[in-house]
Amino acid sequence: MTDIKNKNVLITGAASGIGRMMSIKIAELGGNLFLWDIDQTGLASLGSELEDYNSTIYTSVCDLSDRNQIYRAAENVKKECGAIDILINDAGIVSGKPLLEASYEEILTTFKVNALALFWTAHAFLPDMMKRNSGHIVTVASAGGIVGTSRLVDYCSSKFAAVGFDESLRLELKRKKSKVRTTVICPYYIDTGMFHGVKTRFRWLLPILKPEYVTKKIIKGIINNRQRIIMPPFVMVSYPARILPTPVFDFLIDFFGINRSMDEFKGH
Repeated sequence: MTDIKNKNVLITGAASGIGRMMSIKIAELGGNLFLWDIDQTGLASLGSELEDYNSTIYTSVCDLSDRNQIYRAAENVKKECGAIDILINDAGIVSGKPLLEASYEEILTTFKVNALALFWTAHAFLPDMMKRNSGHIVTVASAGGIVGTSRLVDYCSSKFAAVGFDESLRLELKRKKSKVRTTVICPYYIDTGMFHGVKTRFRWLLPILKPEYVTKKIIKGIINNRQRIIMPPFVMVSYPARILPTPVFDFLIDFFGINRSMDEFKGH
């Protein structure tokens, strides 16, 4: 099991949503927190909220789309604590635009934050984990990294990359006989505001997930060294469904309302 108490835990995208809720839960469990986000106001608010916990809290404004900022922030973390035990890559963005309406900069930033930042944080912290033969890298991806849909071409593509990053890294570490753990998180839409306005056709199969539930599942999964957490379980049906002819697969994605889920998107 991965123990959280007294461990150094770094969370990207910590100022809001699931990142914020994980920060609070990990503080409750006695972890030392290193919190990154581009939102200075949100970070300051979170830092104040965590003052009552018996944990060491460091906050740092960091633009996850900027590789150099990531490396600089990582060096500051190492000066403070020496090494990170658990790295949780939670930062993510979404434009929610059809491909031809998304600008060059929007597409590029989506990949920088949702995919490339995973590589830069791993470059920064994985070497120390491997030297100690201990550590845990958590990638918050998405069900959109398993099944694509319209108005999320850039987002889903970046999350497919995130899922591939975790899988390849897990196998690479296994080949090296390393005890560094990895976990990938693939939730359906979460009711945090990021995907405000999305719809689901069959709520009993594909509910809009409550952030409290998602946070609880992620923390429990990290502690129990779960390699893959998919929410809700119905999303896993997509794996065997891929052996079907493509027109049949596409029909099912339409039937379950997935391909129209972003039609009324008003998130951020």
